[in-house]
Amino acid sequence: MGATRGATHAVGANLAAVLPSDAKPWYKTPHLLKLNALLFSCMLFSSTVGYDNSMMNGLQALPPWQTFMHHPKGPYLGLINATQAIGGFCAYPFMSVIAQKYGRKMCLYCGFGLIAIGTALQTAAQHREMFIVSRVFVGLSSAFFGAVPLLVGEVAYPTHRGIITAAFFPLYYVGSVLSAWATFGTRTITSNWSWRIPSVLQVGIPVVIIVFVIFAPESPRWLVAVGRSEEARALLTKYHAGGDESSMLVAFEMAEIEEALRLERQFKKAASYMDMFRTKGNRHRLFVSVTLGVFAQWNGVGIISYYLVSVLKTVGIASPTQQTLINGFLQLWNLIAACTAAGMVDKLGRRFLFIASSVGMLICYIIMTGLAGSYAQSHHAGVGIAVVPMLFLYYGFYDIAYTPLVASYPVEIWPYELRSRGVVVTHAATYAALFFNLFINPIALAAIQWKYYIVYVVILVFICITVFLAYPETRGYSLEEIAVVFDGTDAHVVRPDKILEAVEHNDMEKKTETHIEQVHE
Repeated sequence: MGATRGATHAVGANLAAVLPSDAKPWYKTPHLLKLNALLFSCMLFSSTVGYDNSMMNGLQALPPWQTFMHHPKGPYLGLINATQAIGGFCAYPFMSVIAQKYGRKMCLYCGFGLIAIGTALQTAAQHREMFIVSRVFVGLSSAFFGAVPLLVGEVAYPTHRGIITAAFFPLYYVGSVLSAWATFGTRTITSNWSWRIPSVLQVGIPVVIIVFVIFAPESPRWLVAVGRSEEARALLTKYHAGGDESSMLVAFEMAEIEEALRLERQFKKAASYMDMFRTKGNRHRLFVSVTLGVFAQWNGVGIISYYLVSVLKTVGIASPTQQTLINGFLQLWNLIAACTAAGMVDKLGRRFLFIASSVGMLICYIIMTGLAGSYAQSHHAGVGIAVVPMLFLYYGFYDIAYTPLVASYPVEIWPYELRSRGVVVTHAATYAALFFNLFINPIALAAIQWKYYIVYVVILVFICITVFLAYPETRGYSLEEIAVVFDGTDAHVVRPDKILEAVEHNDMEKKTETHIEQVHE
């Protein structure tokens, strides 16, 4: 046993001390390869949400969809997109209850059923009202898929937790890429199948994923919480120790989980949303969770992600082929940038990424606003085209923090008893902000066009200040240790050093007993 420098940075010295010192790379270790493959499959549910969001961008460039929906614009266009956010916002409280009572995996089954219904309704829509109703079911499903970071964060191998949970939203762009190129491919079809084909393909990824979800492990923390500790131990032994029942890592993890749950239950008879207001640490967590959800949408990304066609029109790019082509390459760029960023969360830290992302987006938005304003006065094609690379650069900065960390950061900062509720708060705030964006953005763009970008420049200044002052670093702690970052000396947190001593003591006793038995033989 021994800690590498990288492992210590990722999970802290105590947990790193019980990791195998002679460990092979995960892709050469059968049990870790299997675990990560199953978790990766679960995380692809994020791509379902990405597919939908990018698809709605692409559909707006297709003449048959415009005709079918009666050429939506302004409030009506906002309503079409906002119904998805309404569904997501309404479903999140139910996701929390199901995740706590029936397990994290049950949420994924619920999400699959809802996306199947939504896809069927959207593909078969006979009128615009039916299409709009289908958007509600798609939104409901996305809320239940929000349980994936909970499951992954609680099942992942300790040194992989930061990276693998941060990869949830970057995989959103797998769906975005597929959708963008699907709408590009159907742009020349003159019938309603130009938008029905991308619609039906929306269920393709979930159909494949759900098979792997059946074989994925349930959260060991949830199993311990509901009194199924032996199942949790067996799961950790299988996936974290390769079947080694004497593993010090498994003993440490089980002791840490059990002690964390004991402390939480000792000081809280029953967790509720009101617990989020009762301590200074929880109020800090709540502030971070709410602002993170809002900032993820109010940093200007809502205009580009849902109304790219409208943005491109403001700078003179009006051809459906040009619009869908730019959307396709933009989503491919997002996938590359976001996945690269997910691999840096443990190297650079969460706080650094948040600050760099926010400042970078602010600079890009200032430049884009200036270019858009210049084009409005000169109508010079070169000025309009210059906006396109700035869109790519802006998304690059957005992707280094607000894509990977919106899912992983809330999972890390909340203790187990409030973790699912904390995730719900973040995503509910996201959907509330998203609803505002989806409904107001097309109205504002139609009314004041490029001047609306100035609003987001001001908001980005506020985001930069808030992130710098209020978002702490969580790198270098195990999932159960992070409480000390927010609660300080008042934290009811496990003592990993004491757990390590106990685990090492028990391991030494077992080795001594084994040696004595061998001598007597």
